[in-house]
Amino acid sequence: MPNSAGAQIMDGTTLARRLLDDTSERSLRFTVEIGRPPCLAAVLVGEDPASIRYVKMKRARCEDAGLDSRLIQLPTTSTTAQVVGTVTDLSTDSTVDGILLQHPVPSHIDERAAFEAIVPEKDVDGVTAHSFAAMALGLPGFASSTPAGIVRLLEEYDIDPTGLHAVVIGHSAILGKPMGMLLLERGATVTFCQSHSRDLPAIVRSADLVVAAVSQPNFVAGGWLKPGAVVIDAGYYQGATGNVNFREALPIASFITPVPGGVGPMTIALLLEQTVVAAERRMLTLID
Repeated sequence: MPNSAGAQIMDGTTLARRLLDDTSERSLRFTVEIGRPPCLAAVLVGEDPASIRYVKMKRARCEDAGLDSRLIQLPTTSTTAQVVGTVTDLSTDSTVDGILLQHPVPSHIDERAAFEAIVPEKDVDGVTAHSFAAMALGLPGFASSTPAGIVRLLEEYDIDPTGLHAVVIGHSAILGKPMGMLLLERGATVTFCQSHSRDLPAIVRSADLVVAAVSQPNFVAGGWLKPGAVVIDAGYYQGATGNVNFREALPIASFITPVPGGVGPMTIALLLEQTVVAAERRMLTLID
């Protein structure tokens, strides 16, 4: 039920903790049966402070859940060929179950080429063209971690996208576009927008479900929202700020994700869960 201020807060931290507990149990079973823990390899290119912080956080969660975390750190001066070569080596390494290329990479590197060097069965962050096609067509595969985490949050709060008008603000290949595909597969009518879309406030005001995935803090004002809309904020900036003006949106929305504590913890939880799933699937394939 909504709180006294308006919207019900969608608690990603608590749900992520439950998912990580389940992942930890599955990881332990895998370790006992196979003789090694599931392994997530992270490739970090350069010295971007935010990327370093995110990778450290993900590695800490791996340790908590009983996964092996391997870090390959490459210098900022690395070429596309060197990054692709590193990812290709991990793709053929039988002791690695999942691969994470921390993004963004330095601008001189072809990020898409590096992503595509990840074999589909190890693409636990859902960043390859193969994974996007699987999401779009409803086929087996790994979903992008952040959109998949958002879907789990919607399920946790019994929010069925069927028949809803969903507006996704943002069109990145790892967040906005796959988010729209997952919502389409679940019966929503989806409108994709960009930060400079014409009449954007009016488009957002028509939405039953808003997913804000742009690169601007406090971009979505409370006055843009339809009363009772579900609001998912996928942004994070200094000062615990997201893409949505939380204070303005709180009395208008029916459900809303906080920043922090909403989408962020779910992203990491899904990344680790999909790593364990990848390990289990690979072992079944080898046994068969």
